[in-house]
Amino acid sequence: MTVVVSREGPDTDDARALIEELEGELEPRYPAASRHGYSVDRLLAQGVAFFVARVDGRPAGCGGIELVETAYGELKRMYVRPPFRGQGLGRLIVERLEEHAMANGVTTLRLETGIHQVAAIRLYEALGFVRIAPFGDYVEDPLSRFYERVIA
Repeated sequence: MTVVVSREGPDTDDARALIEELEGELEPRYPAASRHGYSVDRLLAQGVAFFVARVDGRPAGCGGIELVETAYGELKRMYVRPPFRGQGLGRLIVERLEEHAMANGVTTLRLETGIHQVAAIRLYEALGFVRIAPFGDYVEDPLSRFYERVIA
């Protein structure tokens, strides 16, 4: 199994398909007010660095990072397709996002995730992310969890 995580525009066909699948999983679990993921247009407008993970050339997952000056990088649109889960792809995507942040002078990662994303929460906590209060423009939401990890 060959895994490659590379930077790619969120507006490519493969990236769009992954983002649509992610939305398809989130929509029945959370009301619109509790879904904070960016659209493809907003990912582009905000300058989010977007990455696609491929397994043997097939798109298997994605993730992005929005650098908020040098204060922190926020993980966005993290997703791994069901057939590829449990193989360490989420960890590889986060590591690639971390490398991008560090290369740009950012030493703190933050994220928001939904309470029903149990596997994602388990991954983030295993990677050393700790719960924090809402940050940036987020407000307290019983369906959201907020996390942070310092990466020096």
